[in-house]
Amino acid sequence: MDKKKTKKVVKEAYGRIAKGGKGCGCGTCTPDAGEYAKGLGYSEKELSDVPEGANLGLSCGNPTAMAGLKEGDVVLDLGSGAGFDSFLAASKVGPRGRVVGVDMTPEMIAKAKENAKRNGITNVEFKLGEIEKLPLADNSVDVVISNCVINLSADKPRVFKEIRRVLKPGGRISISDIALKKELPPKVRKSVEAYVGCVAGAVLVEEYKRIVEAAGLEDVKISITGSSACITPDTNDPIASAILENLGENETLEECVVSVLVEGRKRV
Repeated sequence: MDKKKTKKVVKEAYGRIAKGGKGCGCGTCTPDAGEYAKGLGYSEKELSDVPEGANLGLSCGNPTAMAGLKEGDVVLDLGSGAGFDSFLAASKVGPRGRVVGVDMTPEMIAKAKENAKRNGITNVEFKLGEIEKLPLADNSVDVVISNCVINLSADKPRVFKEIRRVLKPGGRISISDIALKKELPPKVRKSVEAYVGCVAGAVLVEEYKRIVEAAGLEDVKISITGSSACITPDTNDPIASAILENLGENETLEECVVSVLVEGRKRV
């Protein structure tokens, strides 16, 4: 798919998820988003602190837990969805801090704003925009977080250049995402379902690191946090089956598509 078509497909798919309250995108198709989040390391307290309807089960990690957020920080959440991680960050940075969630899907922005209004959360705002062209000023945020979103971008180098632009000197990133340890077969790469499901748009771990460093971020570290929950070794799943056919005798699906934590900072 070309970049324009990719963006259109992703926006439409996540718009449908926002309207339905759940769906099959990045993360999982499980009906119990809370239990799924616990499996990723979110605590009972964190889940009880976020507004009802903010957790759509679209995560692949818990970036706020690793971000070292402090009271007074300004945080940017890329692909903020219904506001799940934005609200968690808002509770950590306190009334002196601020969280900005950016999402390109109008339905997600509307849902997040309603969640904030209904629960009286005033230190978070949600902006409609693209992560390749952020609606924020240069040197304006302390921390950038994101959860299973950057793999969906067709221009990842541009995303990280934008991240560097908006970070303050010394600012840092804590990003949960999907990456590959082995190249995907062509038919998976071309699959619309696999792209929306955060598989086809993923890049190799080594390439991911090069992209982040090429954008000018330093102390870049990519840690594999587990196997990806975006696909399961189910032979009835055509995406999983296509990947399995491409693996060697001793390779497993879980060793091909993985969840990662991406960390780094902007030079002071």
